Amino acid sequence: MAGLRGKKIIITGSSSGIGRASAKLAVQQGASVLAVDIDPNGAAAADELDGDIAFMQVDVSQEEQVTAMAERCVTTFGGLDGIFANAGIDAGGVPFMEQTAEHWQRILAINTIGVFLCIKHTAPYLTKQASGSIVCTASVAGLRANAGAVSYSASKAGVISIVQTASYHLYGTGVRVNAVCPGLIETSMTQRMFNKLRSLGKEAKIGLINPTRRHGQPTEIAEMACFLLSDAASYVNGQAIAIDGGLSASHPWAYPRG
Repeated sequence: MAGLRGKKIIITGSSSGIGRASAKLAVQQGASVLAVDIDPNGAAAADELDGDIAFMQVDVSQEEQVTAMAERCVTTFGGLDGIFANAGIDAGGVPFMEQTAEHWQRILAINTIGVFLCIKHTAPYLTKQASGSIVCTASVAGLRANAGAVSYSASKAGVISIVQTASYHLYGTGVRVNAVCPGLIETSMTQRMFNKLRSLGKEAKIGLINPTRRHGQPTEIAEMACFLLSDAASYVNGQAIAIDGGLSASHPWAYPRG
């Protein structure tokens, strides 16, 4: 399989977790990668990867920075073939009744408007060449309740709607738009929960609510993201694909305790 050989790809939120795993896999598959993160320490993370990779510090909620990001990929690598709009933040454990409008605005600015801006400012390059793939990180929390805080869940439901709608706005252009919907993955965003359960001696119970009986790893999301970015996924479009061990396949259910 050719994988991503020769592709010029942008990956946002690249300094840790799913983004870092995806950047590593994309480079291994032969892509040139513009690794993007709001954290300037992402430069060091990119330097650790062996391949054709460059780093750019970007806040995806700021339109002028996203515009510059797309331009940087073209000037650095000579083109743009796809983007993994993965950057996101969680709700920080703020209870629903304590969430403020400002809290929601920040969540939506990064998780939802950031995705919109990434599509808006990369699609013109892709449509001009009549090919390309846009992949966005949503969440199982955007599919059903009880997988995240209200603000976070709403922001990810918005990503799914953007992906579905944008795929039709790009009708006939040769550009595909899809979303990955991770389940419980061990990343910096979920580390607080993992650490708490481990401190209580309950690590063995993590992920038992899904039929694979475990949590996932960033590399497992990276595999799907890179597949969707590749030509092997040429007939996959407008989809929100759950990678969650089967969690979203069920209505609420109590796992066997015997």
